[in-house]
Amino acid sequence: MSAGLVLILVVVGAYVAAHLASEWLARRYLIVSGAEYLLLGVLLGPQVSGMIRPTTVGDFAPFMTLAFGWIGALVGAQFRLPELMRIPRVMYRVAWLEALFSFATVAGIMAATLMWWFGLARGEVVRPAIVLGAIAVASAPAGIALTSRSMGQSGPMIRQLSVATAIDAVVAITTFGVLLAVTHPGTPSTVRPLTATEWVVVSIAVGLLGGILFHLFLGPERKVDRLFIALAGALILTSGAAAYMRLSPLLPAMLVGAVLVNTSHSNVEIRQVLAKVERPLYFVLLIFAGAAWQPSSRGWLVPVAVLLLARTVAKLGAARFAARWTGVLPVLGSSWGMGLLGHGGLAIAIALNYHLHEGSALSNVVFTAAIVSVFLSDVFSARVVRSLVSAYGGRVAGAARRHAQQRNGQGAA
Repeated sequence: MSAGLVLILVVVGAYVAAHLASEWLARRYLIVSGAEYLLLGVLLGPQVSGMIRPTTVGDFAPFMTLAFGWIGALVGAQFRLPELMRIPRVMYRVAWLEALFSFATVAGIMAATLMWWFGLARGEVVRPAIVLGAIAVASAPAGIALTSRSMGQSGPMIRQLSVATAIDAVVAITTFGVLLAVTHPGTPSTVRPLTATEWVVVSIAVGLLGGILFHLFLGPERKVDRLFIALAGALILTSGAAAYMRLSPLLPAMLVGAVLVNTSHSNVEIRQVLAKVERPLYFVLLIFAGAAWQPSSRGWLVPVAVLLLARTVAKLGAARFAARWTGVLPVLGSSWGMGLLGHGGLAIAIALNYHLHEGSALSNVVFTAAIVSVFLSDVFSARVVRSLVSAYGGRVAGAARRHAQQRNGQGAA
């Protein structure tokens, strides 16, 4: 089967699925769609049927780079400053503490596990352990959005979980982007090679310059079709430049999204375009991720099991610690971190980006861990969020009012 025909079939199937199957599953069973496309990719891939060959997956690396960029831009588009300033600061403190402690805990546990299980030196496991930490900290917002729609509410608990997933995404993307920049192999040349710090600056500069240039290009444009073309061009250019320099497209694309929604008068339309295209792109990414999966030549079962357990413990523990540290534990409850256990597109994007990156250590183990985690969490994440909202929604509303009263009292003093 030709590569072009494969792409057409996959895109058409993903588009239909995004508008029919996923909505039906969401309404009837409160299930976040995604796991079935991973399974479909595995069945179509070289490990089972061979309909999608390894060379075909490689041919579509530019398309997957665009998907990485689109996911990154969607994360950045959440951070519009006027909207962020209306959210109570305590929610940010809780989210940052949860994200940083989750990342540090999982990265440390996985470094020790990889050293013990594979008999590797400390320097050999640092890179895959940090990637696994970044994958683990990412949380899927899809289950939260689905719960909000099904229950017809968007109260403080939904907002706290939404803030936490957004901060989780920032920590995951930034950590992964900085890691690839710091460990950049460099290029042989007669001039002085760039240092690790300079590669980080280059990665950030690509995103900022891309956002500024395309802000000037967009101007006051509000037509959705023209915005789509402009956004696609911006992300193709930015993500392609990052991939060409062997950097992660996720970090520059996130900066592009943040710049555009904060500088353009069409920020609402930009978000709508990003959201409409995200689901079909995500399903295509899942199919190709499943097709690109290869079983590791080393034993992967123990590291994957440890990651699943470590992520669950770290998320619940870090969430409880963050709530206790900021004084909102009586309101949120000790188990509010269960709403962050759902994985999603960002975890797959990071794992696949690392898998496709040249010279990545233990890439098959890292990739397998992400696929298994996403596959398992998609089934129950929305139901867990719904139960949390039902149990603790009223308490969070009371906490938000008390914090507002405290701030008003301090201001009056």
